[in-house]
Amino acid sequence: MPYLVSFHWGWLVGSLLLGLAMGWISVVQRGNGTSKVTARWLAVLVAGLVAASFAHVVPGRFGYWLDLGLVMFACYLVGCTIGAWLRDRVVSRSMPAA
Repeated sequence: MPYLVSFHWGWLVGSLLLGLAMGWISVVQRGNGTSKVTARWLAVLVAGLVAASFAHVVPGRFGYWLDLGLVMFACYLVGCTIGAWLRDRVVSRSMPAA
């Protein structure tokens, strides 16, 4: 894992910054989002991929790509969370009191 982070730090920072931008933008999005059933299936899929990564089920190059993809996805989600939180702080501070 340290090799993965030290070698691909630029891509990881890029995914973090992309997540930050998407988190900032998504607060003003007015869509319906995903259904609960779809969210559960996606959570099961991600949990299965993480379990396969920890168990080293996928060997070689594809296992390396799986690990890298999961780390980049985690950086993206952290960036989304920080961006949404920052946007909420900025918007709530600039709104007039009712």
